Amino acid sequence: MISKKDISSIPKKGDVNFREQKIDISHTALLIIDMQKGEYNSELIKEKPQDNYMWDRIKNVVLPNGKKIIEKCRQNKIEVIFTVIESYTKDGRDRGIDYKISGIFCAKNSKEAEVIDEIKPLDNEIVIPKTSSSVFNSTNIEYVLRNLSIQYLMIIGIVTDQCVETAVRDGCDKGFLITLIEDACATHTKERHDNSLKGVKGYCRIRKTEDILQEINVWLSFLLLSMLANIRHLFLSEWRLCDAECSSRKFLISFWLISSGL
Repeated sequence: MISKKDISSIPKKGDVNFREQKIDISHTALLIIDMQKGEYNSELIKEKPQDNYMWDRIKNVVLPNGKKIIEKCRQNKIEVIFTVIESYTKDGRDRGIDYKISGIFCAKNSKEAEVIDEIKPLDNEIVIPKTSSSVFNSTNIEYVLRNLSIQYLMIIGIVTDQCVETAVRDGCDKGFLITLIEDACATHTKERHDNSLKGVKGYCRIRKTEDILQEINVWLSFLLLSMLANIRHLFLSEWRLCDAECSSRKFLISFWLISSGL
């Protein structure tokens, strides 16, 4: 957890290493951006063969890695939050002007606004509809994240250099420590993807899926060791309080400590 003391310790000249710190899973959320049926479907793939790089990357890289990350988060009670392009109305009159100009529209409660089946949300997971590129501009996501005590935000989704990038930049400006998981993101070309990563490296730390999976495992190992250390402390305290009449309890405590390697 990031404390006020931690923030105050950052020198006036700055310290970019502060941004590189590992997540604290008890204060972390995974944000999945625009992985929805209106943005990735068989008809769209046929209509836009010029975007084959993106379609292939979503199918072969983003979805497999996204599934791994989502499952890991669910196993360890890390909040999984989805945001989708979805108007509050059937006719989209509430959309931002840029979405109107660009023709970006998914009606309220439409199939196009649904998260794609491969990574669909569980019943009690949060899905936030948005009507602008940045989820921080047209939703109450900051309020939700504060209510959940989130300080670290991992981001995946599409497209890298548009809605994903704006979430990274705006999330950083809102005071969250951002991790962009780059091999769980995609955009129209490799060049655009790579250029976006160069552009946001000053707002986040950039990692790959396997890095994050390992980081979560290390954090869990740390929690387990801390828990075992606390148990050992309790047992030793109990030992010291025992008198001669509880020798059998001392024997059991000694046996447990030795057998558990503590």
